[in-house]
Amino acid sequence: MILFAGVDAGGTTTRAAVHAADGTRLGHGTAGPGNPAAHGHAAAGAAIEQALRRALDGLDPSLVAASVAGVAGGDDDFAGMLRRVWAACGIAAPPRTVGDVDVAYAAGTPALSGTLLLAGTGAAAARFRDRAVVAVADGLGWLLGDEGGGFWIGRAGVRAAVRALDRGLPPGPLVELVSAHFGVPGAASAGAAGSDGVIGEPRWRADRIVRLAQADRMLVAAASPLVAEAAAAGDGCAAEIVGAAARRLAETAGRVHGEGPIVLAGGVLTVDGPVRAAVMELLAGQEVVTARDGAAGASWLAALGHLGDAATHARFTGGTRQPP
Repeated sequence: MILFAGVDAGGTTTRAAVHAADGTRLGHGTAGPGNPAAHGHAAAGAAIEQALRRALDGLDPSLVAASVAGVAGGDDDFAGMLRRVWAACGIAAPPRTVGDVDVAYAAGTPALSGTLLLAGTGAAAARFRDRAVVAVADGLGWLLGDEGGGFWIGRAGVRAAVRALDRGLPPGPLVELVSAHFGVPGAASAGAAGSDGVIGEPRWRADRIVRLAQADRMLVAAASPLVAEAAAAGDGCAAEIVGAAARRLAETAGRVHGEGPIVLAGGVLTVDGPVRAAVMELLAGQEVVTARDGAAGASWLAALGHLGDAATHARFTGGTRQPP
């Protein structure tokens, strides 16, 4: 018996999967963020090790014949960390390290050529030829790019909320959802918490949200689903953000797309919601498929390199849909 292991280490969640040679999934594990560029090598390595140990629970790690690690924000130095993690987990050979876009594409299609549109915490598009990336658009990080991704959406939503509070506009669903997300009290209690009436309640709420957002940018990224929720509740500003995100994502894909399918990946695009619906509408006429578990895609890539076409894509990736 031989096993294959795959890891998908992203900016929010790390997933690991272990499969038998026939594609049966034998183990799966999740942990926190595994992006070393965003969270540091030590924290990312610890998350990857935790997810991998959970996936290997009850299995003999010495049976792992090959493995692939898809890492967002990885670099050459991080490869050493992965070697140490694999050794600590009892796997003799270190993984083949690829980008998170590679495992996301593999999670959606076995096609040699096509395009990946990824929108999780970040956002990027990549064109593949012979399963190798030949062109990339965006993926420039939370500070300067990743337009239409989760951080971009969350930041736009939080910015819109604090601007509405700063202007003293009537609070709509987006303002109230963002305030609750940051633990900032609503009108009745916040007035008492303000500076004895010197600063008005809306401005006090805005200042409090700004301080908390600056202290932890991941709180901003985590606000992304609130924009979709507010849009569904009829908030016009949230609806505008949803539309802008979808247009940016479709434009990013269009910059690199050639032949083959477009694979949608990442939590923003794999879960039913207004952004996914708007992107699907903008991509009408294209062949669009949705990626499943990125860790399964990584495991399939490991098996593909070892077994060739005997590693059936549908068996490896078709068992479970990627959780949100």
